[in-house]
Amino acid sequence: MTEKSRSTSLIHHDYVPPADFASPVVGVHKASTVFFPNTAALRTHSWLDKSAYTYGLHGTPTTFTLEARIASLEGGQQALLASSGLAAISLVDMALLAQDDELLLPDNAYGPGKTLARHELRSWGITHRVYDAMDPASLAALLSPKVKLVWLEAAGSVTMEFPDLRALIKAIREHAPQAVIALDNTWGAGIAFDAFALGVDLTVHALTKYPSGGGDVLMGSVVTADERLYKRLALAHSRLGLGVGLNDVEAVLRSLPSLPLRYAAQDAAGRELARWCAQRPEFVRVLHPALPGAPGHEAWADTCSAAAGLFAVELDARYTPAQADAVVDALKFFRIGWSWGGPISLAVPYDAASLRERPTPYRGTLIRFSLGLEAVEDLIADLEQALAVLNERA
Repeated sequence: MTEKSRSTSLIHHDYVPPADFASPVVGVHKASTVFFPNTAALRTHSWLDKSAYTYGLHGTPTTFTLEARIASLEGGQQALLASSGLAAISLVDMALLAQDDELLLPDNAYGPGKTLARHELRSWGITHRVYDAMDPASLAALLSPKVKLVWLEAAGSVTMEFPDLRALIKAIREHAPQAVIALDNTWGAGIAFDAFALGVDLTVHALTKYPSGGGDVLMGSVVTADERLYKRLALAHSRLGLGVGLNDVEAVLRSLPSLPLRYAAQDAAGRELARWCAQRPEFVRVLHPALPGAPGHEAWADTCSAAAGLFAVELDARYTPAQADAVVDALKFFRIGWSWGGPISLAVPYDAASLRERPTPYRGTLIRFSLGLEAVEDLIADLEQALAVLNERA
């Protein structure tokens, strides 16, 4: 064998492994180029209905598998993957909105999504307004023929209010039937409630959070049960060149089977720590929708069977923002960092007033806790020792 033929044989070897291999792990199929059996297939194969492969950006068996499983998790029919939860939000906005359209956002929506509306969308001639998610009349008053997309979020970002989703959806259907209803379902994770049974048109999910579960993957999804809406989103997804890394897809696929168990464990730990916080004099409010008296608790109880391991506390106004920072800095098991849903508990302080465009009932500094998988008694002890900083500086 010559050197030339050896190099060719290393590329064009005739061995094909048997096709009946099966294991618990989904295979990782990486590709930019995808081979076609003939020129007829080159010209006729379509990726849109996921019946064939055409180019790596449009899907491989690995991405199609994750999309199918995420769609099933959320109760939809089709899913698209994006490089982050924010990228998924951006895809929806760009696919469904045009110049002179209007977008409505809850005032307690994920902050970067609101920032996108204030900057890029505004520069493209798309207007937006915010409504009070806890007041369906506030939303109804803004609905008009110009409104083409309405975002819902449950629970609200940081402050965790749980809205009356049925009432909000009813108002949109009655006053703006042309509008697409999109729900950020990251908190619910497809576990807490059935979004499509409530009547939304699509969901966005930051797979970065609970589906990944490791704090090491950035990914998002868009799910819908409407075939025409899926095609509209999928074509925009293609034109924008959105793609995800196949090793990241593998990581999410590996984590998905344990998602219900992890969600339940973090839910239980979050409720236990939240109840403990409710007894502490340092906090005037514990913002956890599963706690009686929390904003939207009744709507949560009517809609959900679970809750994420995520909540916030409002410190008494006598404590300064610097003191709130000192509490967070004193924590040992809780680490300081963005995101949530991973194995390590996180804590982040927030200035409540800076989170909202409309008047807010929150006066003190907020601290948001994301529960990981540590023993909850250790987390309680950690927070107790950190709170001692307030007494030292009072």
